[in-house]
Amino acid sequence: MSAVPDAPPRTLVGIEGVSRRFGEVAALDDVSLDIRQGEFFALLGPSGCGKTTLLRILAGFEAPDAGRVTLDGADLLALPAHRRPVNLMFQSYALFPHMTVAGNIAYGLERERLPRAEVRAKVEEVLATVGLSGQAGRRPHQLSGGQRQRVALARAIVKRPRLLLLDEPLSALDKKVRAEMQLELKRLQHEVGITFVVVTHDQEEAMSLADRIAVMEAGRVQQVDQPVRLYERPATPFVAGFIGANNLFEGTAAGDGLVVPALGTLPGGGGLAAGTPALLGVRPESVRLGEAGILTGTVADVSFYGGVSHIAVRVPGHDRPILVAAQGATRVRPGAEVGLGWSAADAVLIAR
Repeated sequence: MSAVPDAPPRTLVGIEGVSRRFGEVAALDDVSLDIRQGEFFALLGPSGCGKTTLLRILAGFEAPDAGRVTLDGADLLALPAHRRPVNLMFQSYALFPHMTVAGNIAYGLERERLPRAEVRAKVEEVLATVGLSGQAGRRPHQLSGGQRQRVALARAIVKRPRLLLLDEPLSALDKKVRAEMQLELKRLQHEVGITFVVVTHDQEEAMSLADRIAVMEAGRVQQVDQPVRLYERPATPFVAGFIGANNLFEGTAAGDGLVVPALGTLPGGGGLAAGTPALLGVRPESVRLGEAGILTGTVADVSFYGGVSHIAVRVPGHDRPILVAAQGATRVRPGAEVGLGWSAADAVLIAR
């Protein structure tokens, strides 16, 4: 008996042709996305790319000039903010300083006039979920940054919204706590089963948290994909330069790679027609050092970062150093002549 294939994930939020202008500035320009039930979705991009405007439209704090937004197929834009099954966790956490942890979490439930026993049970349950059962009677100023973030999360999920929006949720935390909270956010999202949408400019944060990422630039969606696909197969020059370190070469597509003036033909794949203006992207960890190679250059700098050596090589005819990432410490020193090589499968052609 053949196995029944899994049903495709159901779309929870549909965003179709959404645009929003502020005077002469197009904050969003014909944005279309689908966000699936139960997934961790990230809106990633530099400041001013439109990601926060889109988040505010989902929350009900902004209205688009054009376009449609649905939740489970129903018009979300027709509902005022307080009627939407959507919660927004602010970047500042916005906790009430005069209330206890339990009081902060219970606030929204009490506003709905739920019975006290039900409120208490829900608060105790969510405190256990975020690991703060012993902190219920403390006030925000008595907590660490990571604990305050957990309180804000608990308050956001206690009402079990269909959709939780997080605006730069980890930006106020130091590096060590941020790494811990990335794991905690992922665990919580799986445990409570709520669809999370996070806005961030931090590539590492998006890549570690999200099931899928929408990369935005100047009000437009550049690419939507899983983190590994975004990294290995960027679809546009912007994504290739924005997601992680990349060595980019500019030239014309050929059958076996990219023809670059002064460098020759560099190997790469991507299926572009010969003669198409293109970029070739090669990640630093895909470049090999050796005595002979595709290119020859001079080592300009060597840095060691906890298990990985970063090597910058200047190549005549190329306007910026080529970056190489090698495991462990390297014996290569500045001034050395080296060859650089990579396989065609590890380099991607991107139409310009």
